[in-house]
Amino acid sequence: MAATSQASLLLQKQLKDLTRNPVDGFSAGLVDDSNVFEWNVTIIGLLIRSSEDSHLPIAEGGYFNAIMSFPPNYPNSPPTVRFTSEMWHPNVYPDGRVCISILHPPGDDPNGYELASERWTPVESIVLSIISMLSSPNDESPANVEAAKDWRDRREEFKKKVRRIVRKSQEML
Repeated sequence: MAATSQASLLLQKQLKDLTRNPVDGFSAGLVDDSNVFEWNVTIIGLLIRSSEDSHLPIAEGGYFNAIMSFPPNYPNSPPTVRFTSEMWHPNVYPDGRVCISILHPPGDDPNGYELASERWTPVESIVLSIISMLSSPNDESPANVEAAKDWRDRREEFKKKVRRIVRKSQEML
């Protein structure tokens, strides 16, 4: 129980810090005021860039909502992040779960792909990593294989799908 109250105090502080010193393109609040372990987050102005043409955006101006769920033993274990808005991205599973190293539990990677130093850090770093991941897809280790194939082999189809999702996100405002 003490660990849960420590986690609760830490999360309250981190949410307050994010409110006082916001990260560009990101906002956060509680899903329910009585539960500091569930955050509703919005990533604003998503910008995906093509690796071979990095100065040209593929999509921008979207509003993407997600739920960030923290475990009771936070910060010893990372949160999970799941987009509730439609996403088409190599590093987002079809059900909206985000797959990046920083969200994996601490310790040795059973698959041997990640260094412990690449995994699990505090909330602001997670937010910045998600924004970076969204703008620079990693198709080498995709969560959404079809989106990765589109990104790699059918770039125009990828762009078309992302632009449709961005328009849809703007219409939902």
